[in-house]
Amino acid sequence: MNGQVLDNSQLESALEEFAQDRQKDSYAKVMEILEKSAVLVPSLPPQGLDQEAQEAMRTGETVHLSKDVKVIPCLLKKSDGGSALPIFSSAAQIPPDKRSPVVLTLSFAACLSMVMANQEHIDVVALNPFTHNMVLSKAVLEVAVKRLESVSQAKGVNLTPEQFRQVLHNRVMLYLLPMHLFKEGEEGLERLRTEEGAFLVPFYKEVYPQGKDAAIAQALQDFSVMTLNVTDDMQILRLDTPSRTEKTGMCYRVYVVLNRDTQQIQYYTLEKTKQGSYFGRIMPDGTYERMEPVPDNGTEIEAVIKFASAV
Repeated sequence: MNGQVLDNSQLESALEEFAQDRQKDSYAKVMEILEKSAVLVPSLPPQGLDQEAQEAMRTGETVHLSKDVKVIPCLLKKSDGGSALPIFSSAAQIPPDKRSPVVLTLSFAACLSMVMANQEHIDVVALNPFTHNMVLSKAVLEVAVKRLESVSQAKGVNLTPEQFRQVLHNRVMLYLLPMHLFKEGEEGLERLRTEEGAFLVPFYKEVYPQGKDAAIAQALQDFSVMTLNVTDDMQILRLDTPSRTEKTGMCYRVYVVLNRDTQQIQYYTLEKTKQGSYFGRIMPDGTYERMEPVPDNGTEIEAVIKFASAV
């Protein structure tokens, strides 16, 4: 599409906060809004347009692009020789001397698809590179892809009730809960320790459609928490999810590590994959890191202590 007026006021407000302090919380807030937004992408004239569409684009009219039309974005060169895909929240963010032949309005999801299909040519995405300059690394983009896939699957009509619960369970365990704990710190951990499943109710209410109370009852009854004080300054909280979550593609256990001296939180997941169970780690900015296989000799906590001590 070309010529569409965007209203990204909420996104730009979050970007202003990020530009002022560049903290991980403000970064995560921008990402949450961005995933639901459309952005402007400088491009060469799309290939495959008929004559009428080409003329409409030249005069600034809105043109709807079919899936067969090839989009060639204008990339920015990085100082290290790599390339960045520039995306913009509004036309005002593009300097006059940086204007391209065409500026397309694309959903952020479409931009992600473009990057994933051209990873050998695109290293990062730069949001408003000439003003806010928020850089989205490949690790950040991969997490965004997973989150958008989860939302898309949850809205689909072909999911069974069990598959639907699995998608939303991962949304809570891999994003909503860790983001909350990173923000609330020791106070949030203490509430999770004492309230156990009841603490998770608001997160399930956020992801479940209104009237779907099964997950709320599940959160109250089927989660358990164990706390281990490893040293004077290290506490580990283990959150066990219901046994039915121990399936391929699902997070079935969480370890949260608190360093009391620094008040630093670390968040580790255990997930089933086709290759076996693996540790994962969620970072404060929402990025995800796949780690090593889970040991089958009952030494999970020792592995978590090793991870935490190495940070």
